[in-house]
Amino acid sequence: MQVLVRDNNVDQAIRVLKRKMQREGLFREMKERRAYEKPSQRRIREKAQAISRHRKAVRKRMKRDGG
Repeated sequence: MQVLVRDNNVDQAIRVLKRKMQREGLFREMKERRAYEKPSQRRIREKAQAISRHRKAVRKRMKRDGG
């Protein structure tokens, strides 16, 4: 990941870097890797995330279709 620093404005470059990291899901992954997660707990979490993504897609589709 690369961020250009313009006019020695490091604060703006840091904000841009944080935004890129947020979009990539890096912070979420770091939080998940902080502690060991049992495989059974991982499967449960991933299944819950998949259900949540599916429900969100259905809501979005319903809103788009006007229903």
